[in-house]
Parts: sequence; C-alpha cells; structure tokens
Amino acid sequence: MKIKLIGKNLDDVRPLLTQYGMEEVDSGFELVVAHGGDGTLFIAEHDYPGIPKFPLRDSGTAPVCRRHSQAEQIADFAAGKLHITRLPKLAAEAGNGARIMGINDIFVHNLERVSALRYNVFIDGGLYAREIVGDGVGMATVHGSTAYYKSITHSIFRVGIGLAFSNSTEEVNHLVLDEKSVVEIEIVRGPAMVVADNSAERLYLSAGDRVKIALSDEYATVYALENFMCRECRKLRHSVKYS
Repeated sequence: MKIKLIGKNLDDVRPLLTQYGMEEVDSGFELVVAHGGDGTLFIAEHDYPGIPKFPLRDSGTAPVCRRHSQAEQIADFAAGKLHITRLPKLAAEAGNGARIMGINDIFVHNLERVSALRYNVFIDGGLYAREIVGDGVGMATVHGSTAYYKSITHSIFRVGIGLAFSNSTEEVNHLVLDEKSVVEIEIVRGPAMVVADNSAERLYLSAGDRVKIALSDEYATVYALENFMCRECRKLRHSVKYS
C-alpha cells in the first residue's frame, strides 16, 4: 500500500510501516498516516481531504496504554482488523464564496483582541439573537463537543450540532441543534475572522458581512479512532503530565 506519512518523530514509526509493506510516497497514496496528536489528524484531513486517515499517537510525547502500541495497531491495520469511522465535517461559507471546513468546530472570533465583536445570529433563516456582544460564536460537531465547545459550555452532546457563545455580555443560551440546521452569523461590528479546527486558513469578515455554517455532506474517514481516543491512554498521559 502506498502511504503519505506526516507528523513529527517519523523515524519512530517508519520501520514498522515498512515491515508491513507500506511504501511512503509523495503522490498517488491511498492512506495518510498521521503520527502525532489531534492536531496532526486535523492537519492531515485539511491538507488531504477525502483520503482515509490512520492516526497514531506519538508515544514519545503522548504515552499510550499496552493495547494501543504503534506495533499492535499497525499489525491490526495490515490484518484488516481496524474499525473505520466517518466523522462529519462542518463547512463555513462567506458571502464571497470563500469556504473552510473543520472536523471539530468552526468559530467566528473578534479579530481585534481589545474590541468585542457584535453580531446577529440566524438559525434556519430566522433571527435567533440580535447584536450579541462578545469574543465570538461557533459551532461544533459531536466529535468536537469535547474540545473548545466543552470549555465554553461545560457540557458535551451526543447528537446534532452545538452552538456556543464565547464570553458574551448578554445571557444567551448555548444550543444543541438538529444536524440539518443552518446557522448564519452577520457581523454588526468587526472585524472578525472565521477559523476551523487548528488550520492556519482564515476567512475575514467586516461589518455587514455574513458567514453560513452547517454540516457538510463530506466526511473524514478515520481508521481506529476509538484507539486514538482511548480513555486509558488519556488517563496515562494525564498521570505523566501532572506527576
């Protein structure tokens, strides 16, 4: 199998991949192996959308439990034993047609850190909130509900898409919407920027501009996501980090 290998400390994993007949190439690859953490997986999907991903934790920086060693996971992949997950992706589209996508979340932030953003929120074409003042607003997938969304709302969700308001001066309820919902943000006072996951790509908005955010019909195909997100591995990493 032809693969693209990205991340750091790649020499730690190259011999294992070669052992199972995986050939590292720069084009024409069938699989992207992302060696690192969550951010590496997001970068892999951003740079190579539509190609299946096989994420492996970099054990040099993120210790893993015995069941999820790199050697065992690569052996299981070669044997066709790994489960495939299709992660929904969010898409944000500005009025000029510019578009960005994210696996975890998409947020509209104030560009000037010393000045709050003012914005209107429309849900499925109807006005939900007028002139909210705050640092920003964003939407998250179920997968992303345990990340930035959780840090804002102190909650997670299992179905639908989440709408979270960051540091708003008004009391605005965070929402979990139907997965078919479309949210539109209109900038009243900007400037603002739209970001997706950890991508360096940005959309920039000024007063009067709008951005539409909704689930896309595209997915990220990921092997062994349950291993990559293992609770025992996470506990081990936290015990090492805070010991």
